[in-house]
Amino acid sequence: MPAQPDGVQPAAQSAPQLFTWEFAADPYPAYAWLREHAPVHRTKLPSGVEAWLVTRYADARQALADSRLSKNPAHHSEQAHRTGRVGIPGERQADLMTHLLNIDPPDHTRLRRLVSKAFTPRRVAEFEPRVQQLTDRLIDGFAQRGSADLIHEFAFPLPIYAICDMLGVPAEDQDDFRDWAGMMIRHGGGQRGGVGRAVKRMRAYLLELIHRKRADLGDDLISGLIRASDHGEHLTENEAAAMAFILLFAGFETTVNLIGNGTYALLRNPEQRALLQESVVRGETALLETGIEELLRYDGPVELATWRFATAPLTVGGVEIPVGDPVLVVLAAADRDPARFADENTLDLARRDNPHLGFGHGIHYCIGAPLARLEGRSALATLLSRLPDLRLAESPENLRWRGGLIMRGLRELPVEFSPEPRSPHVLPEPPTH
Repeated sequence: MPAQPDGVQPAAQSAPQLFTWEFAADPYPAYAWLREHAPVHRTKLPSGVEAWLVTRYADARQALADSRLSKNPAHHSEQAHRTGRVGIPGERQADLMTHLLNIDPPDHTRLRRLVSKAFTPRRVAEFEPRVQQLTDRLIDGFAQRGSADLIHEFAFPLPIYAICDMLGVPAEDQDDFRDWAGMMIRHGGGQRGGVGRAVKRMRAYLLELIHRKRADLGDDLISGLIRASDHGEHLTENEAAAMAFILLFAGFETTVNLIGNGTYALLRNPEQRALLQESVVRGETALLETGIEELLRYDGPVELATWRFATAPLTVGGVEIPVGDPVLVVLAAADRDPARFADENTLDLARRDNPHLGFGHGIHYCIGAPLARLEGRSALATLLSRLPDLRLAESPENLRWRGGLIMRGLRELPVEFSPEPRSPHVLPEPPTH
């Protein structure tokens, strides 16, 4: 652990080591220590940037809704944002900074209102049959084999193809998006500079696609973004490209981890899994709906909320935050705060009192939450009904977790099950992927 900056709480001098591979495998004991001893804790991140970690639920909600904490990296007191050490990998080099995660009101208000006109709950609800079709087709690809890696064969491609369909990316181009997304989700695990190149290629493609769709609008989300206007204000092509990028980025990795972490949690909690499986087989939805919310709380896909920067002096949890300092709200810690959640370390799929922060809070609450929930419900219900004896094919201590800063998810999830004798689904001819 690096030496602590001046002014840090004395109790934090013996804080557990953060952001190691061991920590990535199970961060919750370390977060419990921070909640108790140093709930607002300044530390040096692996990138070298120093930031405050907020770990208690009440402080987290306050910070997520505090207008003095800006989303704009230009408010960082250092210049780390210029070198890509804060924010989404590759977005600055690709000129994709103007999206909902990086701006404040009034620009945030305008863009979110415009995007909301295209990304409506009705559009998401109408997309449910397509999500189910994609879910079944992906399971068809391994159901007769008796084994699979649920991350690479299921949890990863499902949200990629779903969001590509929703955005209006032609089927023949969707494998390119899958490759680019793979580079982004691997972060430092691929070729040097690979993330930046993938994001730049994605931006170039999105700009070209937007240009084509302006001449031939359809019923997809990018066409909706192009149509969206408010009092004569329109999204520019750059704004539309940035918005499509963030909907893709936030929409796929979040859902990959929701499905992967959620399935893993069910396999590690057989009594809860059995209750959900029985409920799904009976065609009931109540436990599935509360269960998705509990999985978001228990081991959610987003470990830390995205970057915030103090634009004025403020106090969080009794700690003074100077102007320009980065603040990272630790959603994973807040959602296991015993001051807010009874039996915080217990998976309870029927939990009702569950105002988790898995999708954030305040004006930056995840706009894609309805789609992520839909994909999560479809994925888990279909896995449990079609592969009833699904089980881990590897011991938990041998599973590897991706060591990112914002997202938390498994690199792979090898499973075994009794093979299906044949696919029970007759589907229309799928697009070529």
